[in-house]
Amino acid sequence: MEFGIPKETRPHEHRVALTPSGVAALVHAGQQVWVQRGAGQEAGFADEEYQAAGAQTAYSREELFARSQVVVGVHAPESAEFALLRQGQVVLGFWALPAARPQEVAELLATGATCIGYEVIEDEDGHAPVLTSMSEIAGRLAVTIGSGLLLNEFGGKGILFSGVPGVPPANFVVIGAGALGRAAAQAALGMGASVVLLDRSVAHLRAAAAAVGGHVPTMLASPANIEKVIAFADLVLLAAAVRGQRAPLLITREMLKKMKPRAVLMDLSIDMGGCAETSRPTYFPDPVYTVEGIRHFCVPNLPSVAARSATLALTNALLPYLLEMASKGVAQALRETPDLARGTYVFRGSLTHQGVAELFGLPFRPLRELLAP
Repeated sequence: MEFGIPKETRPHEHRVALTPSGVAALVHAGQQVWVQRGAGQEAGFADEEYQAAGAQTAYSREELFARSQVVVGVHAPESAEFALLRQGQVVLGFWALPAARPQEVAELLATGATCIGYEVIEDEDGHAPVLTSMSEIAGRLAVTIGSGLLLNEFGGKGILFSGVPGVPPANFVVIGAGALGRAAAQAALGMGASVVLLDRSVAHLRAAAAAVGGHVPTMLASPANIEKVIAFADLVLLAAAVRGQRAPLLITREMLKKMKPRAVLMDLSIDMGGCAETSRPTYFPDPVYTVEGIRHFCVPNLPSVAARSATLALTNALLPYLLEMASKGVAQALRETPDLARGTYVFRGSLTHQGVAELFGLPFRPLRELLAP
């Protein structure tokens, strides 16, 4: 089987899907691996390292897609690149299909490709190992960057996140008790901030409070509670998501008006549509805009700013699945690996994710039927 690792093309995306050691593992398993020239450069992995690991070099994105049976990217191709896909080709990446436009979904189905989304690969316990690897990094980065955005030189009102003796710390509100929210709450507690954690599920709040390992006030994420806590927040982190669905709308423009002037809203659910009415994607070097006096930070690919660490984490999470596909073939791996099956949005042009099918009013085909001998 021929695997392909493309160079990412999204704005300010510095990650690559696999490290040279990950490529070496596939080569050792008897697979041919193509790596686009310069794919790992921004994450600190030179072309020569991939070549030493046994990879072949593709000199353009077009060549990479043409040579590869299985394309392993960070982001999925954009709609303008769907012409690169072909019948039966497998493309793995963060597809975020629930946030796509209907026309894009129709065009994708017409290619006949198989699309596996990292965000919906899920194990028997409901954990998303690939998504979690990036969410944990994003949560820690959110605290690092968010605490900076409160400082004067970065446009903030001059609040020290941790406080000092005699001066209270920042009020940090986290909405969403998943991997990202937990990682952010834990990092913020370590810095001495005052943290409040909200979620729609009491079970999630209980698990998050235990995982964070400190006394964290928790609340149900009802509209009334959200409105109450954001009114005194200095920094609000939106990290709510429903796997395989568009992010829920939690903060309206009217609610925003009740926040403190120059408070910071970080919407890290923006890749799935965002949780605030006023959210829109932003990118470095100008990642902040202001609405109703509230500073918004909505970078969809935040782990990219720690590209080397993120690439290492992504490789750790992805490699077991890729080796399954390498040893068994794609169809058999999907039959025998429920995690991958759950992560399959599209199989050879048929929509196999029920939530996405219902969202767009398109025909749904259970994957097990398509894989039947």
